[in-house]
Amino acid sequence: MNIQQVDAYQIFDSRGQPTVEVELVLANGVKGYGLVPSGASTGQFEALELRDGDKARFGGKSVFKALSHIKGEIAKLVVGMDVREQGKIDQAMCELDGTANKSRLGANAILGVSLAVADAAAKLAGVPLYQSLGGGEGNLIALPEIQLVGGGAHAQWRTDVQDFLLIVNGASDYEQTLEATYNIYQTAQSLLKQRGLLGGCADEGGFWPNFSRHYQIFDFVVESIEKAGYKPGKEVSISLDIAASDLYRDGKYHLPLDDASYTSEEFLKLMLDWCERYPVLSIEDPFADTDPDMWRAFTAQVGDRVQVIGDDLFTTNPARIREGIEQKLANSVLIKLNQIGTVSETIDAIRLTQQAGWLPVVSARSGETEDAFI
Repeated sequence: MNIQQVDAYQIFDSRGQPTVEVELVLANGVKGYGLVPSGASTGQFEALELRDGDKARFGGKSVFKALSHIKGEIAKLVVGMDVREQGKIDQAMCELDGTANKSRLGANAILGVSLAVADAAAKLAGVPLYQSLGGGEGNLIALPEIQLVGGGAHAQWRTDVQDFLLIVNGASDYEQTLEATYNIYQTAQSLLKQRGLLGGCADEGGFWPNFSRHYQIFDFVVESIEKAGYKPGKEVSISLDIAASDLYRDGKYHLPLDDASYTSEEFLKLMLDWCERYPVLSIEDPFADTDPDMWRAFTAQVGDRVQVIGDDLFTTNPARIREGIEQKLANSVLIKLNQIGTVSETIDAIRLTQQAGWLPVVSARSGETEDAFI
């Protein structure tokens, strides 16, 4: 059960960008693996993803420094430790790094080892990962939110809103969510092709549309749901990721697609209007991470019927989540392992969210790996 060896490799994520894989070997020969995802739209409060910055190699995106830290300092620290002590190992790595945002060793280096520890511990126990991590508490498959239209940093700003996603809230089981999403996705693709509006696919699989206004995208999504044979709002609803921090400059929110700029109060009215006019069940990052008054006002008005998710606002950081709970800024938290950088801190963030009666929304990144850890 003790860690005997740690190795690391540069692999490539779903966008073809370099990232980290860790291979960890126990004394009895059991191996654990950790493959680190990477985001394109990243919040300013996220833990630091360490990249080399050498433009002559992989355009500066290589992760050889992170690999050297894993095979050097981190390996020296964790070899001999009991793989079942996830919290102790994660804490020791954070202390070794010595920075608030894991910038010395790199959050991608620390997370790779943390993921590999969790994987090896589950294999050692002979149980599925979810059972090993959750102690038998977590045994439900989450209701998915699946991207239909991608924008923002995921789609070279074809739209200013980063994601238009589908939630099949009328489904009775997971299989129905996938079938409904498939039917709507195929219907949407046909409509875009017929009208000459299909620009391609975004990083996360949604379409790049050639629309000139956001209301046209909303109308298109609703039309796709209806023409696929479903009732908007009752059977299938819309989830939005505004990623508003990317839109906030000089005290205003800018939507170039609509040729419009808004004060915070005006943007609040726009968000409320979208939630009233369209079957929006969930909305992520409706305001910038530096605009807490608007978060509080929005949640107070729609939080009883709309899932208000903080992503850039909270960055899976228990301290920031705790502050948001106290100030009633949202009612849900997006959970991303690489925002905080260890498995145990991520679990702490989930439990803190649930204890407040809020919803944790576990999220992929735009640069994923073949690892199904989340």
